[in-house]
Order: sequence, then structure tokens, then C-alpha cells
Amino acid sequence: MRYFFVIIVALFLSSASSTLEAQVRLNINFNLDSQPAWGPTGYDYVENYYLPDMDIYYNVPQHRYYYYDRGRWHYSYNLPYRFRGYDVYNSYKVVVNDKNPWQHHNKYRDEYFKYRGNHDQQPIRDSRDSKYFQNKFHPEHNNWVKQQKHDNGNNNGNNKGNNGNSKKKDNKQGKGKDKK
Repeated sequence: MRYFFVIIVALFLSSASSTLEAQVRLNINFNLDSQPAWGPTGYDYVENYYLPDMDIYYNVPQHRYYYYDRGRWHYSYNLPYRFRGYDVYNSYKVVVNDKNPWQHHNKYRDEYFKYRGNHDQQPIRDSRDSKYFQNKFHPEHNNWVKQQKHDNGNNNGNNKGNNGNSKKKDNKQGKGKDKK
């Protein structure tokens, strides 16, 4: 009997720790709100984008472009000058969840070169999926923030107001029931 009890406790503890680990992993691996509006839809977490048309990377957490020039890798908060007129909304982006993909550039370039010239991705900016509204660069973000404030204000107000009003409603309903 003790052996059976020990097994149940061990299973419970391992289940609880894996649930906690999953919750922590979910909170850490979610950066939808910091992805650029020109990023492709469909990804809750992105470390880097590889842009095969320009052969450069964009690092989402640092908000920097990484590009190769004159024998070494550089970074900038803006597109390199030679790409200044390039439309990133209309270019193909490959999600690369590697800390420093430029260190393995030959691998990524060879693997994703085939996507050059593709223009079939929907950017976050154009998505009507409400999960993207939390992104501060989405055109609906300000409306989403107002709605969140409104909803939170109503929830707090309704909870307080309903406590006082619920008795009145119950009394009215009670009187109505007596009359039937």
C-alpha cells in the first residue's frame, strides 16, 4: 500500500512540475506584441527574420537589422542604405529562431534562397485576427487598448455595482414569483 501511495505522490509532483514548466515556457516564449508590423502572421514567438530578397536578418528582441558588408557583419536600427526604398511589408520573411543566425549564414542562405521574390505572406499589419491587435505597431492597437481599458473598467464596476444591485433584482424577481 505504501508503494502505491509513493507512486501516486511521485506522479502528482512530476505532473505539477511539468505544468509549471509549461506555464513558464509559455510566458517566456511569447513576443507577439514586439514583432514588427511587417512581420508575417502565424508566429507567437520570433527571434529573427531572414529576408532572402536582401540577404539580411532582423532581430526582433533587439529591433536591429544584421547585414554583411565589407567582409564583416554589421547591425543597424534601420535598413542598410542600399535597401532604403525596399518594401519590407511585401517581402518574404523566414522565421529563424536561432540566437545569432548570421553565424550560420551560409546554411540559412542556401536553405531559404528559394523564397527570393515571393510576396505571398500576410503581414501582421494587415491581419484582422484580434490576437495581433496587442502589437503596438498594428493599426487597430489603439482601439484594442481602449477596449481593454473599457472592459477592465466595466468588469471592476460591474462587480462592485452588481453586489449592491443584485439584491434589488432578487427582491423584484421574488415579488414577481409570489404573484404567479
